[in-house]
Amino acid sequence: MCLMNRIKTAIVGASGYSGMELLRLLLGHPGVDLVAVTSRQEAGKALAAVFPRFGKAPSSDLTFMDPDPDGIAATGAKLVFLALPHGVAAEIARALLDRGLRVIDLSADFRLNDAAVYQEFYGQAHPAADLLDHAVYGLPEIRAAEIREARLVAAPGCYPTSILLPLLPLLRERLIDPATIVANSMSGVSGAGRKADLPSMFCECHDSVRAYGVPKHRHLSEIEQELSIAAAEKVVISFIPHLVPVHSGIATTTTAMLRHGVAPEAIGIALENAYQSMPFVRLLGRGACADTKHVTRTNFIDIGWQYDPRTGRVLLMSAEDNLGKGAGGQALQCFNLMCGFSETDGLQNF
Repeated sequence: MCLMNRIKTAIVGASGYSGMELLRLLLGHPGVDLVAVTSRQEAGKALAAVFPRFGKAPSSDLTFMDPDPDGIAATGAKLVFLALPHGVAAEIARALLDRGLRVIDLSADFRLNDAAVYQEFYGQAHPAADLLDHAVYGLPEIRAAEIREARLVAAPGCYPTSILLPLLPLLRERLIDPATIVANSMSGVSGAGRKADLPSMFCECHDSVRAYGVPKHRHLSEIEQELSIAAAEKVVISFIPHLVPVHSGIATTTTAMLRHGVAPEAIGIALENAYQSMPFVRLLGRGACADTKHVTRTNFIDIGWQYDPRTGRVLLMSAEDNLGKGAGGQALQCFNLMCGFSETDGLQNF
């Protein structure tokens, strides 16, 4: 598709952290014509007034509007990003799909295949269970072909992306014992969202690190779903997320027992076979530890690995930006696939 054929695009929920990152990326994308941004809180205000950093950017004269499906459709938008909380996104997703628009949802509402699992982990009945069969889990390195044809894409969570990409090739090739997987992640405070919340305030987070959401963080639901698909058996893991006093970035260390008879070198070979041609996966090799400072403000995920002969465990180290590859950047990567652009368009920042 010629880049001159720009896609009329909208963002619903453009005033949160993920919405802000989407704005930054879409305003610089040569194939995007941003025609609508919504926010109930900022409705009626100019985009540049709410976010002065976007002053004089293309479409900076847009005015925030209410998230009305008819109003969004009237702008001529063909594809809409939803940067809304879970439980809220599903209703407007249905309305937009009914009006013939394509949707990329950054919430958790369409990531799971099973409505019962959604209710277990999110504490409420699924608001649009009939749409789950139509949604594609938007991990481009794994499901590019399905994403290209999809009308509804569920962008993966930030923690799941950092855990799934290192593990999926190893499970597919049966190199590790899935019953032994333990994942430890550390995330910047922006992962909690742009809202007034005491545990996320500066004085509560600064100069401190803590675990949270244990033993059953919500993201476990999609992590275990995708691991189970790759392993062709039910996979249950231990996942311990931590909050660290930085704005953005996720560092994850995942461990698992190597299966009997598998040589450690098979780990590196499996990762290379899976990702050597993938534009946003950087394989650091054996013995390298991924560092968040090299991935923040980008759509890259860096992956290193090591083997511990004393314990028989594989150590997988990954780093990504929770607002980039873990949210807005990955959603734009899906957009590129859906609209026929190069996968890297608008994302080639280092």
